[in-house]
Amino acid sequence: MLEGIHPLLTGELLLHLDRMGHSDAVVIADAHFPAWALGERVIDLPGTTTPEIVAAIRTVLPLDDAVAFDLMASADGEVLDVQRELMDAAGTDADTTRFIERFAYYDLAERAYVMVRTGETRKYGNALLRKGVVGHASA
Repeated sequence: MLEGIHPLLTGELLLHLDRMGHSDAVVIADAHFPAWALGERVIDLPGTTTPEIVAAIRTVLPLDDAVAFDLMASADGEVLDVQRELMDAAGTDADTTRFIERFAYYDLAERAYVMVRTGETRKYGNALLRKGVVGHASA
């Protein structure tokens, strides 16, 4: 056990977040997302939601200064409650978040360093975060 570490951050997840370099991506996926079909490194955290995991990750991972946070766009383009919760958890808003069409999002996600598959059952509850520079002034 470690002190000061968010309890949802498992040792395996912390290992992968630590190994990520600047601009590497972590996908936080809902239960419907084809994480095991797309990802080489997948961590299953079925008892969690995507906003919970984004909030936990943000306690140790700064966002990239460039394009740092992507959400899968809903089919009709409406911003859903789960997406608002994800932006809140990441510390972003609609102006600093990119909404990516579903199949283009899959293409981005496939290149992610690691994926975390949650138990989130709400549709379009997927987020992609890019790691910023640790210890950077904007972190």
